[in-house]
Amino acid sequence: MHSGIRRPRRAGAGVAALVTVVMFCAADAVARSYPFGPRARTVNDLGNQYVPFHAHLWDLLHGRADGGLLINWQSGYGSSFLPDLGTYLTSPFAPLVAVFPRDEIDLAVYVITVLKVACAAAAMAWLLLALRPGRWWAAGLLGASYALCGWTVAAAVCNLMWLDGLIALPLLCLAGEWVLHQRRPLLGVLVVTAAWIANFYTAYMATLAAGLVLLLRLALSGLPSRRKAAVAGRAGLTVALGVGLAAPLVTVIYFGTRHASPGRFTEFKPVGAEDLLARLLPTTYSFGSPALFVGTTVLLLALALPFHRAAPRRVRAGWTLLVAGVTLSMQWDPTHLLWHAFAAPQGSPYRQAFVVCALLVMAAWHTLSYGVPAPRALSAATGVLALIVAVAAGSGLVRQVAWPVLLLATAGALGGLTVLGMASGTGDWRSLGDRARRLLPAGDRRLPAGARRLPSGARRTAPVALAVVLLLGAQFGETVATSAVASRLRLAHLDDYAPWGDRQQRQAEAIARADGWPRYRTDPGREQTVANDPMLVGGQGAQYYSSHTSDVLLRTLTALGGGWTSGGRSLQSLDNAVTDVIFSVGARVHSPPDPHQSRDPEPDAQVTVSRQDVPPLVTVRPTAAAAPAFGPSPYRNQELLLGARVYTVPRLAVSAEAVSARCPAGSEVYLWAPHFAGTAQLTGAPGPAARFRSDASKRAALQPLGTVPPTGRLTIALSAYRPGRIPVGAVGCLDTGKLRTAVQRLKTTGATKVTVSDGTIRAELPAGSKGMAIVAAPRIAGWRCATGNSAAVPAGNYHGLISVPLDGTSTSLTCTFRPPGLRLGMTVGGVAFGTVLLLVVVGVVRRRRTLQPAALPAVTDSASPTRKRLTPVTHSQ
Repeated sequence: MHSGIRRPRRAGAGVAALVTVVMFCAADAVARSYPFGPRARTVNDLGNQYVPFHAHLWDLLHGRADGGLLINWQSGYGSSFLPDLGTYLTSPFAPLVAVFPRDEIDLAVYVITVLKVACAAAAMAWLLLALRPGRWWAAGLLGASYALCGWTVAAAVCNLMWLDGLIALPLLCLAGEWVLHQRRPLLGVLVVTAAWIANFYTAYMATLAAGLVLLLRLALSGLPSRRKAAVAGRAGLTVALGVGLAAPLVTVIYFGTRHASPGRFTEFKPVGAEDLLARLLPTTYSFGSPALFVGTTVLLLALALPFHRAAPRRVRAGWTLLVAGVTLSMQWDPTHLLWHAFAAPQGSPYRQAFVVCALLVMAAWHTLSYGVPAPRALSAATGVLALIVAVAAGSGLVRQVAWPVLLLATAGALGGLTVLGMASGTGDWRSLGDRARRLLPAGDRRLPAGARRLPSGARRTAPVALAVVLLLGAQFGETVATSAVASRLRLAHLDDYAPWGDRQQRQAEAIARADGWPRYRTDPGREQTVANDPMLVGGQGAQYYSSHTSDVLLRTLTALGGGWTSGGRSLQSLDNAVTDVIFSVGARVHSPPDPHQSRDPEPDAQVTVSRQDVPPLVTVRPTAAAAPAFGPSPYRNQELLLGARVYTVPRLAVSAEAVSARCPAGSEVYLWAPHFAGTAQLTGAPGPAARFRSDASKRAALQPLGTVPPTGRLTIALSAYRPGRIPVGAVGCLDTGKLRTAVQRLKTTGATKVTVSDGTIRAELPAGSKGMAIVAAPRIAGWRCATGNSAAVPAGNYHGLISVPLDGTSTSLTCTFRPPGLRLGMTVGGVAFGTVLLLVVVGVVRRRRTLQPAALPAVTDSASPTRKRLTPVTHSQ
């Protein structure tokens, strides 16, 4: 590309990035949000998932994680990590966490977020100037409007992997331009690959959007049908090869989703017209409606396009219909599912809203690139905006703060566009300027005595500078206000989590002192700070929250009395002595309630660690003739996995306020009430009451309450928050002596040595071991095991755990893990790579043949020994 063309694009991209960073940080400062104030910004999944996953990446990059790319041994007693890596951590920005201190992980995630938003702004500015020539500073402002659209500030800043899709969309559209003009074919493929690797979910949406933009560009190009078909074919090949190169990751993510717990999905219900139009306005916010805010200037320009006579009629109609069509497609269930890859979203439904924001910005750029809309067109756009505001006023999403912000933004936008139009001195704007000057008194048109008339260039620059100030001021004010309002309203209805502080530091230090992996696990504890505590503060526990939480782990822990939230995708620690033995949890951290979350903080409570004698990770059990299935009682299910009877499950007398029963004196009392919300306390037991949390998407975990008194009669006082129920067999009384006996048996017959690497478990077994080896890890898809020198076969499944039959001759066991879909992805990726390589070679050969002149044979004059050269002739095609 000629440097003269690159220069304005670079300038526009630089302006877009700079303006975006300033406005993004200013909004957080106004909202007094981290890192510019005391308010937390890590709400919902940002605190529960994304920050802990980035902390785990930090540990991986510094060689401090338990596990590697294949298995994360810290979460869910051993979870497949490659799907999580591809879903949350394959952004090219993610490795930047490594340059920050571990205790500044929240700051690292914030900086990455800012960088992503800035890059999205720069990419859009570059694209706009590639679509049509125009003012570079205007492209920069529109790029910033796109990057800080309502979708970004309301949703994506808390789902930072989605921001890769925000960057990908303009880059994919740019790749479409290269296809259209037959340039950079290899780079186009690599752009698709990078987008799908960074975040395949939003890259899918961005690819659909880029395809629609390319189809519109083809329709407006005037090319013959044969050429259009060729361009469409090249575009399809580019996407296919790009996705093919990303297949090793994409297929693993796909199969990880197939084996994940089903989660909780809600039926899609489109929002009303009032709410839809309200989200175009500044300072509106809601979790369940499409955030379409792109700024008043962009909205006015996009609305002016149908009335902008300087633009060709087909351009006006094409871009207007595309924006309207995509907006309506969000409201129809079949096309709404299409945008989400035919999988109903769990959570916020309008995740494709950034596509509409991008199209609005592109439409606005096409308006401005043909010149500032004439006064009539701008007046018509203002009228349509007034109609939108009138309809949106009936929405409850429009708050009082919206009206002054909208009024000032509209005044600034109209003022800036008017000044810019008059400075252009073209068409109707020239007539308007002439009429304005004629309204001045004659004396005012003359320069004062001694004054010098400014050069014509300066007379044009001053109004443009004023226009920039007005437009930038309007954009700055409404964007900062919208982002700040969204930050505060998120805190009002979503859970939030404090950044790394003293609590997390104390937890991490206690875990580090107690850690004995892989001899035993150290559980971060039932009183969690975030849903992924093992990745954030260390240890190896049941806690795990991911889109890829395995269904087998969910069913196993649920059968054992485990609790969960988010429809089963966020599994909690289970504070139970029997399950600690089953999963070889030899140390358990006990923390006070998080003061940031708790209504009743315990300021003087300390972080403590309890220890328990447990068997190794690999134990040996006798082979049962027919293994019974899990039943309704978690106590009997625990005994089934333990291989011994250790519980008394008494009959209960249940009232609204209490549960009473009789159990052996001195046994440990547990209460299983998965659908009870409230507190429960064993009469006479010290310490605070146990809290049970349950609702439509939460299941309360089985919890210890204390020791049965010498009388053998126990009473559990209940205090319900809402109507619930106590199931039959809710109380279990654990005989700790019998449990110790079971542990000694499992230790005696279990592995003498266990080593664990990324995706491999090796165990040395006592000679003559017969029956069945049980590995204390969930039997997720992908495990293969072998004994001695035999060939590896798919691992068995013993009530959700890995099992391997033993014949009494082998003294070693090896289990290896390969994520489902990896082999298929590598095959597809290899084919795609070979095809790309072949096309590159063919392209190089063709270019050389085209550039090499086809010279005629040399001719020698018979009268002279001197050889005469003829002008080479090339053959045109």
